[in-house]
Amino acid sequence: MKKSFFILFGLFLVTLAHSQKITYAEPDRDDARNLNFEIIGKMNDNILIYKGYRDNHFIALYDNDMKMVDKQKLNLPERLLQTDFLAYRDYFYLFYQYQRRNVVYCMALKINADGKKVGEPIELDTSNINYSASKKIYTVLNSDDKQRIGVVKINTKNERYHAVTMSLFDKELTPVHRARVVIPMEEKNSFLTEFVLDNDGDFAFLRATGSSQNDNINRLGLYTKRAMEDSVTNVEIDLMKLYMDDLRLKVDNSNKHYLVTSFFSKSKRGNVDGLFCSLWNKNTGQLIYNNANTLSDQLRNEAKSENGMKTAFNDFFLSNIIMRKDGGYVIASESVYTSARSGPYNRWDYMNGFGSPYYSPYSSYYYYSSPYGGYYPWWRYNNFGYQVTRYFSDNIAILSFDTTGKMEWANVVRKSQYDDNTDNFLGYGTMTTGSEVHFIFNLLEKRDWLLTDQTINSEGVVKRTPTFKNLDKGYDFMPRFAKQVGSRQLVLPVNYRNYVSFAKIEF
Repeated sequence: MKKSFFILFGLFLVTLAHSQKITYAEPDRDDARNLNFEIIGKMNDNILIYKGYRDNHFIALYDNDMKMVDKQKLNLPERLLQTDFLAYRDYFYLFYQYQRRNVVYCMALKINADGKKVGEPIELDTSNINYSASKKIYTVLNSDDKQRIGVVKINTKNERYHAVTMSLFDKELTPVHRARVVIPMEEKNSFLTEFVLDNDGDFAFLRATGSSQNDNINRLGLYTKRAMEDSVTNVEIDLMKLYMDDLRLKVDNSNKHYLVTSFFSKSKRGNVDGLFCSLWNKNTGQLIYNNANTLSDQLRNEAKSENGMKTAFNDFFLSNIIMRKDGGYVIASESVYTSARSGPYNRWDYMNGFGSPYYSPYSSYYYYSSPYGGYYPWWRYNNFGYQVTRYFSDNIAILSFDTTGKMEWANVVRKSQYDDNTDNFLGYGTMTTGSEVHFIFNLLEKRDWLLTDQTINSEGVVKRTPTFKNLDKGYDFMPRFAKQVGSRQLVLPVNYRNYVSFAKIEF
């Protein structure tokens, strides 16, 4: 009897150790469903969240019990085009762009842990334009160590070349260097994309070319600019007679490498066959390797949802790239697509169709920012109008590569999600705890979203954890916008009775 008691008590403790505690914030009646927000992070034991609605902007502070302890109003100009945030230990920067008359301003405001501004706004750059901007024209970058901040703009007035202005600042926003370089664009269907900034203050980006607006990428160049230099160097990447479409550029600061990767097809507009990886030595500009990893039938069988084996990865898009200190890396991709009355859309519609944001739509505009705002394909161009659109977000494929670019292991986190006219509750958030990465997402059960957690370790083993406890009815989580604020703490937005609120999960 006594032995049975201790066994049951031990099982209770194990279950308790693996359970999650969820704390909900009281909904603020000013936080309407279409609120703009950003979870900034945790400072001085308070969680800071930016909230913007029309011309009202606030920094809200929540304590450990998710009770709002303060709400600081920000006086920002009208006609904001974009806001970005960069958080440090006890302060953060709010970067914002706005237009006044014929000038677009790129500004920065320093805000302390109490949500109060420090000093006056800092002007980082301005651009004269002769049209009313509807989207941002600046891309704000930061290095992994947050010691370098970059501001990029691209002038496309001349079709034969694009002028790229790259401004470099230190962490105090003191100007370090500014350069304007001209990139030839002889081919009609060319575009610049994937700007990155490394810990040395060096910029890198890609120049890609397709044979037509609705075709694959068949030429690719890697451009780099040293922090204090006024010119760029470029190398042509050998695509191995393969056809690319979903480009990514990632910095490996530990090993001084640049990684260029993309899904590829062996034929034009063909099915996705594998993942192309090209690794470059940053200091010498020399190629380390080019690898084309074909996806195995076993992985295709695990990853496919409604698709067949050959088309299993046609709806997958690259989402996260994690560089390891040993020179290897892990890449996550997610199956995402839409359907509407006008027909289901495929990979080619998202990548290059609908009058793509990449190819030659700039005749009316002199500036554009790097087009990759997110990996969700429908963000790149949305031509659905007022028709009912169903968004789908399915399995997550995680692939690990060694120091030579060969695939070590691959696994799939299985999920099936869809929603009509909104993607707010789809996708996933991540949290790292020790050697495991948590994938947190919703699953639909009896018309209700049920928050779910699966983990994957460094060997690629996927594990389901117990169902989340304390899931109060009426709260719908938006895990894609979650942010890790502690070693085992995650804050994520929730929808409650048409209001946006927030919840903290402790693992």
